[in-house]
Amino acid sequence: MSTITPEHKKFLLKIKKEKILINFCRILLLLLFLIGWELLAKYKIINTFLTSCPSEIIKTICTLINNGSLFQHINITVYEIIISFIISFIISFSLATLMWIFPVFSKVLDPYLTVLNSLPKVSLGPLIIIWAGAGIRSIILMGLLISIFVTTLNIYNYFSNTDYKFIYLMKSFHAKKREIFYKVIIPSNYKNIINALKINLSMTYIGVIMGELLVSKNGLGYLITYGSSVFQIDLVITSVFILCILAYVMYFLVELLGKKLCK
Repeated sequence: MSTITPEHKKFLLKIKKEKILINFCRILLLLLFLIGWELLAKYKIINTFLTSCPSEIIKTICTLINNGSLFQHINITVYEIIISFIISFIISFSLATLMWIFPVFSKVLDPYLTVLNSLPKVSLGPLIIIWAGAGIRSIILMGLLISIFVTTLNIYNYFSNTDYKFIYLMKSFHAKKREIFYKVIIPSNYKNIINALKINLSMTYIGVIMGELLVSKNGLGYLITYGSSVFQIDLVITSVFILCILAYVMYFLVELLGKKLCK
């Protein structure tokens, strides 16, 4: 026997309709943008040499597929992002945990993290190339440097701002700090940890592409650098377009993971 009331059914239906409307508007907005862009290019209102157009992007994608280089560049960029993302989150989560467990350690480390987070990492590009070489290691290192500090600070702030009523309750039962961490801090911050994952992903993404722009001989960042150096704007904008799609797919996967964890 169903326990859902008619009012609850109406509420669920309203939410479902709202989601459909939002998704429809998103797709419509994207289509209008692409159609408008194509029409402006077709009637010579904009200079396609500088802005390209959707039809040229499709042609460029087909050319890259035919010569077998598209998926090679995508695979390299995705590999670098995933490796950097995983390592960065493990280090950030571990540091934030240690900072929460040992308050003195957090007070010592906090100013250094703040300074290092505000430091423009591009300025370290030449040093990174010297340290790690002009290859995939320097690209991953760039992704780590850009993402670790901000992710660590965010996770630590989430842990520190957990409702103290639950912590005091656990302490009243003589719970150890380890038990408080696993039974209060982590469960209370599932959504916040997912938000930290999203931030970490975006920062890693920026770092990897920045690294590819500096040293890579493969990957989508390399295509952007190569396209700009030979004035192939179609190749540059196509690479940016593919990066946008990859970013959306990765964001969607993290969002899906968050929904499963929060259940």
